[in-house]
This record gives sequence, C-alpha cells and structure tokens, in this order.
Amino acid sequence: MSHIARKRFGQNFLHDHRIIDSMIASIESKPNEHWVEIGPGQGALTEPLLKQGVRLEVVELDRDLVVLLQDKFKHYENLHIHSADALRFDFSALATEGKLRIIGNLPYNISTPLMFHILANSACIEDMFFMLQKEVVERICAEPNSKKYGRLSVMMQYYCATEWLFDVPPESFDPVPKVMSAIVRLVPHTQPPVQVDSLANLNTVVTTAFSQRRKTLRNSLKKLIDEQTMRDLGIDPVLRAENISLSDFAKLSNAFVPATS
Repeated sequence: MSHIARKRFGQNFLHDHRIIDSMIASIESKPNEHWVEIGPGQGALTEPLLKQGVRLEVVELDRDLVVLLQDKFKHYENLHIHSADALRFDFSALATEGKLRIIGNLPYNISTPLMFHILANSACIEDMFFMLQKEVVERICAEPNSKKYGRLSVMMQYYCATEWLFDVPPESFDPVPKVMSAIVRLVPHTQPPVQVDSLANLNTVVTTAFSQRRKTLRNSLKKLIDEQTMRDLGIDPVLRAENISLSDFAKLSNAFVPATS
C-alpha cells in the first residue's frame, strides 16, 4: 500500500536509513520501555522501535496512514495505534505505569504549539526526541546574546534541558522539503531551574520583551514593569531581551503585577 504525502498535514516521510539508524542509536531504547511516537507516517521509525521490543503507542491524524500502519504492523502485539490529533491528545492518560519516552518527526507547521501542548504534561515524560526544522532547533537551544535567542528559547529551557543532536538534510525525506532539519533531545526538569510564581506572567513578560526585540527592556516592558524595579532586581534596563537570561526573566516575571479588571 502506498501513500502520497499530504501538504495539509505537513507530511514529509523520512526514508534515509542512515538517519533512521542514527536516531535509533541516539535514543538508546530498551525492551518494555513505554514509548509514544507522534506522526509515524509510513513507519520508518515505528518498525525499528517495535523490533527493539518497546511498548509503542503511535498517534496519527491521517486516517489513510492509520490503515496503512494497521496492515503493515498487524503482527506486532507491542503496538497500539491512536487515530487522533496530537494537538488534542491527552498524553498523560498513557502514563499509567511510569514515565513516557516520546519521539516524532513533527509537522513543521504545528511543531511549536504541539511541543507546548506536550509539555503541559511534562511531569509524566522522561525525555523527547523530535525532528524539527533546523531553525527551530537553533532557537530552542540558543543562549543569551544570540540572534536565535528568543521566546521559544526561554520558555523551552524553563521546561527542559535541551540538546541539539545532529542535522538531517532535505534529501532524507520524500517529498524533499526546502529546509534543513535537525534532531533535538528535550529532558523535562524534575525541578524548574528558576523560581517562577506564575507561568502566565512569565509568558507575558517574555512575549512582550521579544515582540520588539530591538527595543531596550526599559521601552519594551514599560507598560509592565518600571525602570526602577528593573534596577532594583539587578537588571540593566538598557539591555535588550536577547541579552538577559532565563533567571533574569524569572525575576522580571515575579515582579510583574497584572492589572486587575
């Protein structure tokens, strides 16, 4: 059974066996571990995972691919296929016996909201291995004082330790995308690296600061936090958002008092 990639689902099927082997080697899976694969496509990663004896749940939106996977892997008892939208899927419901390990070639058009949806259940996740657009991996792993450092860097690093594993060239996929891809490993923190009183406030401060990233903090955050408060926190108000750390953003967030209606 063949399947033509559908643009509306952001489908690009991995077929490069060198990349598949490298990814499987990187994850170091063990028999009976509980894995979830998001967007299995035609099963390029599904098959080697099943052969390693993991308990595998796959989440696939495309119903035609669900049928393909059901037929292709019908002899494997360690596979459970969920015909569902990963953006609405309850990953915590799968974690009834220990933490989950998650892997996926995420559609580029929904990768960021999907990662944050998954991280809402970070307490039940051991680690994640995602294939993403290289630019997104660069942003996730970026450090302060980098042009790639932004909201995604700060928020992802609040939730996870991040590790850029390796790049994946466009010709590894069918159809061939116009961008380079990369593999990132995300390990949720057992304890947050900084004290944040309100995640909503952190998100507001970080989003506002980076919305006009060329402005100084004094100007970009003037409606949220006054200049003297910044100085009292030990943060120079003439710096830009890209110059300050997650720790500094946490301080700003905890000093921010939203207006009451």
